[in-house]
Parts: sequence; structure tokens; C-alpha cells
Amino acid sequence: MIVTCYGGPRDLRAMQELTGRIWSPRARWHAGDLAWGRLQHTGREPEWPTMLWRADRRTLAWGWIHLPGYLNLAVDPERAELAHDVLRWFEEIVPAGERQVEVSSGEPHLVAALEERGYAREKDGPFFVQMVRDLDGLPEPEPPAGFRLEAVRDVPGRVAAHRAAFHPSRVTEESYAAVRAAWPYREDLDWCAIGPDGGTAAYCLLWLDDRDVALIEPVGTVPAHRGKGLAKAVCLAALRAARAAGAKQAVVAPRGDDGYPVPARLYSGLGFRDTARSLLFIR
Repeated sequence: MIVTCYGGPRDLRAMQELTGRIWSPRARWHAGDLAWGRLQHTGREPEWPTMLWRADRRTLAWGWIHLPGYLNLAVDPERAELAHDVLRWFEEIVPAGERQVEVSSGEPHLVAALEERGYAREKDGPFFVQMVRDLDGLPEPEPPAGFRLEAVRDVPGRVAAHRAAFHPSRVTEESYAAVRAAWPYREDLDWCAIGPDGGTAAYCLLWLDDRDVALIEPVGTVPAHRGKGLAKAVCLAALRAARAAGAKQAVVAPRGDDGYPVPARLYSGLGFRDTARSLLFIR
């Protein structure tokens, strides 16, 4: 077994390879999550200790800490014992204070390892739902009068729309350039709703992996244009583009709790169904 610290784009691809190899509709991670999560901000690597476990030129597990005490991880179910190695490393990096680990209810090998190491499930608070739909039968998008839907052209406007939708946001033109340079980003799956003034009013980014599964991440609408149906329209446009590019399924992971219900309602209305939910474990 070879255990190495994260060293940049090559290791990101190795993490994505494992994530894609073990993916299921109930999985916590998609390759696009990793590209977006690692690259949407700049200058955060010191906050993110990350380790990979490899054997026979294959990545079998990875752990990604968000300091001070939160862990993301993926482990090949055929090497489920490595979950203990990842958690042991996490506990060495974060020797004191509260430790939090989030997994999917569709990952029983990770749930078992957490319980065996004394982590307790947090049953209150926010959570996310894994949602999936096949891409047959997609309706035509219907943007409001005066708006048009198109693949991204105005990248600075696209970045400005994200910053407005998720204010305060650390996404910048520099970080978005890194996102666009990463696999599996495709410009033809980065869709925008353009308003009458020519500005980006809403957007939907899809990530198509090598299993023909498209992830929606992220979607946003500029506050001044909310309530007009733009998110639904731009998601449908992006999903139809993904289907034309070969996608068979789409997945998304919005909040599932009552504290932030609007996104899950949007995706349910688009035909997505729940397959699993996130589980937060604390020790």
C-alpha cells in the first residue's frame, strides 16, 4: 500500500477515478463534485489536508479534511478496511476537539467503520438528499419572455452571477478559470439564462463523467430575477444538452431538510427522485 499526500491535478484525477469506479445513484461523490469542490476557490489548500491510499496503480481510498475538524472520504467497498486507515489519519491530524464526518446512507461500509470507531450519528440539523433521474422524456425549457438560454459565452458575467446568487462568495474569475480547465468540465454543459439587458440572470453547470452520468453543480439565480422560473428553464436546457452529449442519467444533491427546501422542490418538479441522504457522524 502506498499512502501519499495530495499533490495537485494528477491526484485530483486519481480521486475522481476512484469516485467514478465506485459510483452508484446512492453515492456521496461524483467526479464533478471533486472538480468543483477543489477548484471553485483559490488559496485554500493549506486548510485541506488530503491523503490518497493506492495499490497496484489504483486509488483505493482518499480522505479530504476541511480544518479544523471535518472529513470527506471515499473508500472502495472491496477494500472497506481502509476506512479505518482514513479515519485513523483524520484523528491524528485532528487530535482534539469535535470531529465531523459526512457520508451517504448508501455507503454502509463507511457507516460501519464510523460506528466501530465511536462516531455517533447526528440526527438533527441540515442534511442533503441524493436525487437521480433518467434523461428520457425531458420537456422543452420555457424561459420567460425576454430571456434566452445558451451555453456560456460571457465568462465574467457568469462569475458575477454566481457571486450574486451565493453572496458572499469566494468564486473569482481566476478560480473559475481553474474549474473550466479541469476534467470533466465542458463548456457546452455550462448553461446560462440571459436577461433582456444582456446580463447573466441564472445558470446551471453540469459535469458529465465517463459513466454517462451528469451531475448538476451548481445552480443559481441572481436575486433580482428569482421567482421567474429561470432555474427550471436553465436546468432543462443543460440537461437536454447533456443528453445530446451522451448522458443517460443525471444526479443532484440539494438540501433535504425544512431549513432550505426550495432546491429540492425544484428538482422534484424536474422529475428527480430521492435515492439516499447524507448522514453526519460526530466524535
